[in-house]
Amino acid sequence: MRHSIKQRLLGRIQSQPLAAVGIFFLLVFLFCALLAPWLAPADPAALDLHGRLAGPTATHWFGTDELGRDILSRTIYGARISLIVAVSVVGLSLAIGLLAGCAAGFYGGWLDTVINVYLMNAFMALPGILLAIAFVAFMGPGLKNVVIALAITGWVGYARLVRGQVIAVKEREFVEAARALGASDLRIISRHILPNIVQPLIVQAAIGMATAVMAEATLSFLGLGVPPPAASWGSMLNDARSHLFDSPHMVCFPAMAVMLCVLSFNFIGDALRDFMDPRTRLRSGL
Repeated sequence: MRHSIKQRLLGRIQSQPLAAVGIFFLLVFLFCALLAPWLAPADPAALDLHGRLAGPTATHWFGTDELGRDILSRTIYGARISLIVAVSVVGLSLAIGLLAGCAAGFYGGWLDTVINVYLMNAFMALPGILLAIAFVAFMGPGLKNVVIALAITGWVGYARLVRGQVIAVKEREFVEAARALGASDLRIISRHILPNIVQPLIVQAAIGMATAVMAEATLSFLGLGVPPPAASWGSMLNDARSHLFDSPHMVCFPAMAVMLCVLSFNFIGDALRDFMDPRTRLRSGL
């Protein structure tokens, strides 16, 4: 039994090597986020003007920035902000999308028209990042405002996905049987519809976390993210703009962190999509 499970696990890793890479880097970022106070070699906000713009050394592995702050420590603490934003934004967006999508898809009629035609199309007509920038600029920078702004712009994708899945599932025989037995709408949705539409939502959530990490870095780069002295990958890239040629290490390490984090979520999302698709599993023999 254990040998069979081990063979299946090795087979899945061999068929999805990028998923293993994504899980590895995601665990690294999660490890850094949880243990940042113990892993960081220095205080990320500590200034050392005498050691500013120093390249990578044995003391500062990633070098220092224009204020002498340790870039390695700031990169480690930046993982905490990025993952908090990713999980919070996806969770809030998914909750709003589930409510709106289930209501529109299950009841249809005028409610579907209002939610799908007017509300969703109105949000989709505006570029998401511009809407987030406008919200944060109006409410002020901060972690809570960044999460709310990105959730407001990101719920539409989940709502449209949920609506389409609910419309497809609500006409199935087991739903009609539950309705004939007198089950309430809430019971039908929670016990019969949601369990059958959760797979595409998991894939969308994994990819949505990559989008949230990139959006948070964009807002921080524009000065609309988490205010200083908190360490954010986007704000680190903004600080490095004026030292791109004389101190390229200031750009390389936070940019690499953003790239690896986004790639990790994308790799995991692609692997989940292939794993949850029965046709792909049959072709791969898993």
